[in-house]
Amino acid sequence: MTTPLVIKIGGRVLTDPTALSQLFSTVQKLAALRPLVLVHGGGDQVQALLQRLGEVSAKTDGQRVTPAAQMPIVAGVLAGDLNSQLCAIAQQHGLASVGLTLQAGSTVRCEVDTTRGAVGIPQPHSSKLLELLLDANYLPILSSIGLSADGQRLNINADLAAGAVAQVLHADLILLTDVAGILDRDGLLIDSIDATQVLQLISDGIVRDGMVVKLNAALQAAQHSRRSIAVAGWQDANALTRLAKGEAAGTRIRF
Repeated sequence: MTTPLVIKIGGRVLTDPTALSQLFSTVQKLAALRPLVLVHGGGDQVQALLQRLGEVSAKTDGQRVTPAAQMPIVAGVLAGDLNSQLCAIAQQHGLASVGLTLQAGSTVRCEVDTTRGAVGIPQPHSSKLLELLLDANYLPILSSIGLSADGQRLNINADLAAGAVAQVLHADLILLTDVAGILDRDGLLIDSIDATQVLQLISDGIVRDGMVVKLNAALQAAQHSRRSIAVAGWQDANALTRLAKGEAAGTRIRF
């Protein structure tokens, strides 16, 4: 099998039906080039529903704190509403999508991040299910819901989840974001970056909050799988196509 490509979808594109349809037009083209797996978050949708229900929602260091009592809401949004929506859009674009969670087929196993409640720290485990689906030309779409060893459902940061899935498959990884990639102090795109430069950007406060999580996920995946990892904007279809072909676009993470 050709080396798979894992794409993490999140941010504003999930709240914009037109943009989401345009993105899946690109995904359709990428699927003709190589096997694809999509991993999605949905923090904005979770936040909106929690607020409507009068629930308190907070983040620390770019990751959501999730009390166990909120997991039915979180799982309903991510594994239910959003995942089924993305599968439907994919099928409208001629893609044979299959909706999954991280726990399906023990693809990813999770430790509990006790500092954030029902939040998981994902670890790659089994590639068997995803390989079976990819070999049969299906498009797996995974929501970032995981499972602890004792059967507790866990909310997983989608960037970390995508990194774990990429490690499982020894796949290339693209983390989509609302900007063109990693930006320097002057707001200019950084073409490539290594671990030392990442730590400096974080130390200098140039990279903050959710982007810190994204970069750490990218570095971990790069160091584990020794594959191509990139951070790129979802708006640029040409950039995504270049990345799928192994060409330069967005910000490349060097290991």
